[in-house]
Amino acid sequence: MSDNIREMYARARQAFELVEFWSQDSIDEVVAAVGWELQKQETREDLARTAVEESGMGVYEDKRDKIKTKTLGTLRDFYKVKTCGLMEDDVQKGVQTYAKPIGVVANVVPCTNPESTVCCLGLSSLKTRNAMIVTPHPRTQATTYKAVEYIRKALAKVGAPVDLLQCIKNTSHEKTQELMAACDYAIATGGDALIKVVYKAGKPAQTVGAGNVVTIMDETVDVKTAAQHVAFSKTVNNAASCSSDNAVAIQDTAYEQMLDDLQQEGGYLCSTEEREKLRQAMWPDGKALNRDIVAKPAKFIAELAGLSVPEGTRFLMVLGEKVGPEDRFSGEKLSPVLTVWKWSDFYEIVDRVKQMHKFSGEGHSVNIHSNLEERRVHLALRANVGRVICNMAHAAANSGGWNCGLDTTDTLGCGTWAGNISSENINWRQFLNYTRLAVPIPENMPTEEMLFQDHIKKWGRD
Repeated sequence: MSDNIREMYARARQAFELVEFWSQDSIDEVVAAVGWELQKQETREDLARTAVEESGMGVYEDKRDKIKTKTLGTLRDFYKVKTCGLMEDDVQKGVQTYAKPIGVVANVVPCTNPESTVCCLGLSSLKTRNAMIVTPHPRTQATTYKAVEYIRKALAKVGAPVDLLQCIKNTSHEKTQELMAACDYAIATGGDALIKVVYKAGKPAQTVGAGNVVTIMDETVDVKTAAQHVAFSKTVNNAASCSSDNAVAIQDTAYEQMLDDLQQEGGYLCSTEEREKLRQAMWPDGKALNRDIVAKPAKFIAELAGLSVPEGTRFLMVLGEKVGPEDRFSGEKLSPVLTVWKWSDFYEIVDRVKQMHKFSGEGHSVNIHSNLEERRVHLALRANVGRVICNMAHAAANSGGWNCGLDTTDTLGCGTWAGNISSENINWRQFLNYTRLAVPIPENMPTEEMLFQDHIKKWGRD
């Protein structure tokens, strides 16, 4: 693959035109071949090892397992789903809906998930008969390039055009901007700065927002199980995921037991003095998160901060003090560091979570461990997020899980709250255009009585 963007786009466009009108059976054969290649043990081990060695972030075993989970989950979500030709025939309305591909998609991949993002979005792109050109993060170029090479290998095996998937080998901001401007559509997984660059390209785009998951816990749940969920979500892949818990807000009646259970799960509660040392290590200039601590083990971060923690410490905990830029611990941390809050008034903690999200993570997600339906519904109605996860380990469920019905993805839309066009889990649905064919039906004009009878009865006709 060449890094000449014009040439790459031309090849992608040619490949797209070859498959633009392929049948569903032909496309599903391609998707199955690619999925099979990606979920192979040797493929996953190679990609996971390369990602950890190249970036110094995450956990090899977690990345290896995540590639399989994301691949199989994506395939499950669109198994036997029709994405080619006639998708819906509404006889009553006289409207038929036909699915159409978009063309050539630019995919901007993050360093935190340089391999699994390619799996999810690459499969969705192929399922919908699109071509895709991937631009990797500078820190994980080799990993993303290798993931695309595995996909191209599978495409060649079944006789599909290999240029349906391409990857920039030596990336740069200039090449990424040129790619987004050249392509027909862009999907970018990254922070606020990237969002501005993407929309500046002037093409339709799907973007994402920062995460800052707060997990609310009340006294109605099994505290030990809830603590296990938080510990897993906080430590899997060293919290590289934007769906990892950043804070836990515990009802006062369960607070002491929860803290004890979290410590039994490998949490270390920092003293006031240790908290300050940790803050200085994580935000050296007081504002920007230190990249050297992202997705690193808790022990590494503790040593960097000059802390002495017990053997077996899996994550660090600090007490929450303030909300907003005055206390960076109230925002996203992308590391096994957990902020702990206490509450007595559920409605107050929901409002406090909204304030935290205004500072960091609005539009993304929130978690609640409660058996009270009214509390879960209140949170869903009030929180400005795209996802509310209930009584599950957040990182395992938020972007699709085996016991969660949300779509599998590594790309989480955060809605207009975060400057995104969608608040959905980005999947195959975002890769289609639709043409609707309408034929005449019996006239269906409403009467005044049907539309206004309640208004007239209450307010009269004046």
